[in-house]
Amino acid sequence: MRENGTEVTDFYLLGFSIQQDFQYMLFVLFLAIYLTSVVGNAGIILLINKDARLQTPMYFFLQHLAFVDICYTSAITPKMLKGFVVENKSISFGGCVIQLLVYAAFATSDCYLLAVMAVDRYVAICKPLRYPIIMSRKVCIQLVVGSYLMGSINSSVHTGLTFSRSYCKANHINHFFCDVLPIISLSCSSIHINVMLLLTFVGFNLTFTVSVVIVSYTYITATIVKMASTAGRKKTFSTCASHLTAVTIFYGTLSYMYLQPHSDNSQENMKVASTFYGIVIPMLNPLVYSLRNKEVKEAFSTIGKKFSR
Repeated sequence: MRENGTEVTDFYLLGFSIQQDFQYMLFVLFLAIYLTSVVGNAGIILLINKDARLQTPMYFFLQHLAFVDICYTSAITPKMLKGFVVENKSISFGGCVIQLLVYAAFATSDCYLLAVMAVDRYVAICKPLRYPIIMSRKVCIQLVVGSYLMGSINSSVHTGLTFSRSYCKANHINHFFCDVLPIISLSCSSIHINVMLLLTFVGFNLTFTVSVVIVSYTYITATIVKMASTAGRKKTFSTCASHLTAVTIFYGTLSYMYLQPHSDNSQENMKVASTFYGIVIPMLNPLVYSLRNKEVKEAFSTIGKKFSR
């Protein structure tokens, strides 16, 4: 972008301020996490497609959650890994635009898919007789499309406004990927509208999706408490345990990232939280859903027996 004859054609990602030896260690660690994430989520997608027992709305949504996890971690992790082992940590202006666009779209879609999955659990537990009618194939597709649409709108607005600002000489992004706040802090024009819109959009997305999750689980808890059988209560709650674990980790980290008060260490804290949110959580989701879900474990066991023959 050009202002006063100065043009920024690329950015430089500062990444983590650590010694080179530690950077090699982090490269190995995060490479292992990234590969585990991609293989684990791809495995979930393939398993759901292959196993007839998993052809239900809950696993339809889980399949898309796994796809979204692969997409948004792949938007930022390869570039971060490259930054650990090469001296040139630059990213082109266009590359930065694409990275933010893809990351923001799929990260926001993740929020809405988790909320959709909470609604699915609510209908399954609180309205079991009407579950097949309410959560029909058409409704499930509409909910998934709506999640992707919200992600696309959020991403397009922030990416468009971020790169419509004027950038003069400063091009060193104090982060390991192109995120809104570190980028607009380099702008030599007013960023007030960007900050206000970021707070508005993030605040709305978090408030709306978290509210859906809380209301859904409030009704679910009330229904479970009314059950006469202890075994029935445990079995019903077990169907929600994986999703509840994933929701707690995801929204907790996201809230910390974007709603923490400003401080001298806030940027470094943001990097740590972004690492957990963008790289570690996509790895945890397949582990959470495979280790805490009986049907998924049984499906894995069946596949394993077929390969061992």
